[in-house]
Amino acid sequence: MDNKGDKNMGNKYLLGTDIGTQGTKTVLVNPEGKIISSAFSEYDVIKPKPSWAEQWPDVWVKATFDTIRDTLEKSKVKPSDIAGIALSGLYGGSGIPVDKDMKPIRPCLIWMDRRATDEVQWVKKNVDKDKIFEITGNYVDSYYGFTKMMWIKNNEPDNWKKISQFITPKDYVIYKLTGENTTDFSSAGNIGGVFDIKKRTWSKEMCNILGIPISMLPQKIVKSADTVGKITKKASNLCVLLEGTPVVAGGIDAPVASLSAGFLVEKSHVAMAGTSICWGVVHKGQHLSPKLVSFPYVAYDDEMIYTFGGAATAGGIVRWFRDQFGDKERESERELNISAYKLLDEAVEDIPPGSEGLLLLPYFMGERSPIWDPDAKGTIIGLTLYRTRKLIYRAILEGVAYSLRHNIEAGLESGLELAEECIMVGGATRSPLWMKMFSDVTGYPIKTLAQNVEAPYGDALLAGVGTGVLDSYERIKDWVRFDRTIYPDKKAKKIYDQYFIEYKKAYKSLKDIMKRLVKINSNTPFKLDT
Repeated sequence: MDNKGDKNMGNKYLLGTDIGTQGTKTVLVNPEGKIISSAFSEYDVIKPKPSWAEQWPDVWVKATFDTIRDTLEKSKVKPSDIAGIALSGLYGGSGIPVDKDMKPIRPCLIWMDRRATDEVQWVKKNVDKDKIFEITGNYVDSYYGFTKMMWIKNNEPDNWKKISQFITPKDYVIYKLTGENTTDFSSAGNIGGVFDIKKRTWSKEMCNILGIPISMLPQKIVKSADTVGKITKKASNLCVLLEGTPVVAGGIDAPVASLSAGFLVEKSHVAMAGTSICWGVVHKGQHLSPKLVSFPYVAYDDEMIYTFGGAATAGGIVRWFRDQFGDKERESERELNISAYKLLDEAVEDIPPGSEGLLLLPYFMGERSPIWDPDAKGTIIGLTLYRTRKLIYRAILEGVAYSLRHNIEAGLESGLELAEECIMVGGATRSPLWMKMFSDVTGYPIKTLAQNVEAPYGDALLAGVGTGVLDSYERIKDWVRFDRTIYPDKKAKKIYDQYFIEYKKAYKSLKDIMKRLVKINSNTPFKLDT
């Protein structure tokens, strides 16, 4: 498709939709970057076994159509005034395996699924580390999509025979909107193992080595600001956008969220704190590291690389705590219309740094960078009969902050140069307490945005560039408004420095035990004879 959509000066409003792990959000933005309206739809992840995580694509499709429709209804903006829409999405793992008719064969193994451990070991034994890193800019872990594809091949041969192609989450939704099947460079690169990061295309060599037919991968890779199709009549009836409205490719949610924060130059670093944490830096490919993840950025796709470190769980643990132990706060939320998360924060804000000796390892779905251990498990050290629910909640917030610091350390070790301030976006920024912890733990001033924009805002910018409503990516600098900068407290930083040392030691001491427990559990029958 053309890089530019039909440029109609009467059609100025831009839509951005981000398909997340736990929900989908759509925003409507004018050309000056003002958010006119937004809508959100929440859903769950299927977890059939420990460390497994799947989703059927129909939840993403429905949530996208619903939030687009709700956003337009709230705004009172006419569908004819929408210039275009761009979509971003979660790290798609295996992608959705579809048959020749584009029908899903099984649920998508999303990014947090960690089942492909045997496949990882096979790659480590049979594929030269230097080769895979030289070609892809990445190494191997069950996080990467290519290992999940290999798992399906090895464990579900009947399904494998039916697979025509693997489609990423947001690209599947785009297909449902337009009838077009494409992917963007960031989504392709995030699959790992089979993407040549220098040539910006699939690696025939790696596909052959790993046993993944190149025909199963999207055949058309485009830039994130490319217009890839137009709303079909069928989709129009479901989402109320006019038939023919341009749809722009978009990209992976973390770099798009970074773009929403004005992230266009080297050294700037942005942390997106949502279900997980993705901390990223843009550069020209000179600082690749096997400890981190790298793929083309969503702006200046042909020259810039986005390198990130990611903790597998952040807001996901907080939500788990709310659902399992926050009945009081959830009831108050319903009665008083005050967020349960806000109430939990208020309950722990006077507890001093270190949670009175509690230390939490936030590995509730294994862990991504920098330890890359699917068998890592959430751990609380320091419990006594005198420890309260409040202390555990605070330890969760601190544990996630330690994971961010751990990834920043890995980035510095790889030679990345970082700006003096770290920008944070995502749902976690609603918590001033958590933002203060992130600053105190990492030692970086934390800047937050005036609007809680996240990835959909970056999507709207890409929609503007792709349709010609906006003349360049640089317009994001006119859009972005910073709210405040949170500076680290020196005394708190010194305390957290000590805890962080023990945080790293704790994992090293426990990792073998964690692996043995996983093995024992996997060999235990679900129902014991009585």
